[in-house]
Amino acid sequence: MNVSNSNLEDINEILRLYDLATEFQKIKFPNNQWPKFEKNLIINEVNENRQFKIVINSKIACVWAITFNDDQIWENSKNDAALYIHRIATNPEFRGNNFVKTIVNWSLKFAHKKKKHFIRMDTCGRNEYLINHYKKCGFTYLGLKKLKDTSKLPSHYHNAEVCFFEIKL
Repeated sequence: MNVSNSNLEDINEILRLYDLATEFQKIKFPNNQWPKFEKNLIINEVNENRQFKIVINSKIACVWAITFNDDQIWENSKNDAALYIHRIATNPEFRGNNFVKTIVNWSLKFAHKKKKHFIRMDTCGRNEYLINHYKKCGFTYLGLKKLKDTSKLPSHYHNAEVCFFEIKL
């Protein structure tokens, strides 16, 4: 298993994994799923070294994106030294490998190196399975709230309640 930055050659596979994750969400969580993500969004993340992957036997097993600023979701967090994790998508061939725990372990080292004080994630809707899963992976569940301004966020945040998770370093 290898964790590394995604590259431009990975774009189509990343988009495929996001589409597969969205289809899976429609079955498991019919009230809330991801929209179709634009290719340019992924290209920008790759070019900014904010898109990552787990590779097993030369296959992309999991992808995710990060940012260091997320104040539209994490209101009043503009000056927080935090690493924000977004859009974890697992290749269906590799489900059940607890990649969130792998990502947490990677994030702890990455955030420390970048002098961050928090690792944060969010998810839309009150999904007890995900809440418990993220807690088992080391996150503290901070609660659920509706965002004030979602105008610049993807559509799955519009009119949704959001669960907040954090690991303090």
